[in-house]
Amino acid sequence: HHPTTPTAERFRSSSHKFISLHTATNTQTLFTMFKLALLSLIGSAAAFTASPMAKTSTAMNAFSASDLPGALPPMGFFDPLGFAEKADEKTLKRYREAEVTHGRVAMLAVLGFLVGEAVEGSSFLFDAQISGPAITHFTQVPDGWDALIITFIGAAEAQRAQTGWVDPNDASYDQPGLLKDSYYPGDIGFDPLGLKPEDPEELNTMITKELQNGRLAMLAAAGFLAQEAVDGKGILEHFSS
Repeated sequence: HHPTTPTAERFRSSSHKFISLHTATNTQTLFTMFKLALLSLIGSAAAFTASPMAKTSTAMNAFSASDLPGALPPMGFFDPLGFAEKADEKTLKRYREAEVTHGRVAMLAVLGFLVGEAVEGSSFLFDAQISGPAITHFTQVPDGWDALIITFIGAAEAQRAQTGWVDPNDASYDQPGLLKDSYYPGDIGFDPLGLKPEDPEELNTMITKELQNGRLAMLAAAGFLAQEAVDGKGILEHFSS
């Protein structure tokens, strides 16, 4: 046993203070990230709703690349491969439907990555036994729950199809996936907080915000997936290391 010197005692005290400060900083950063993610999702929810103002909005009534929401300086309408130029109105609507839907899924995925890894080991679900990187969580879900999750997703997709798509029995064989003429891409009638503005210009601005958040989330989700697949570490673990 060696006696504790004043220098060693001061070093130990400083180390404890540093660790406490580091832990508090990480916790504050995590909560800030959660708030930003939640605000992003809530802010974009209004664009899910049905659009009674669509008839008065040029961008929503005349569906063309020249006046689509989502183009911002300095990039403007970013289409380097010319997909929009080669597309007719119906094809362009399908492109926008795919973009906005993927963006919404990506925003939920980013939030799921962060929340799922933050509560692992302390969640009331599945006896808190799910752990590790978020990309491994689904395979750890007990048998039966995966079927329930897939059923829920299928029901949501079926509702979206009934809202926006022409019945295959009423569509030509050479026009698969045809959207209804009255349907605006992404307009599935979901606005639980009543955030959708009635002014057409404000609505187009909100649609642009949702698209931009979705585009960023698609890049973020892809980055999360790739990073966790490469080294097997969770995203929050990377932030804290």
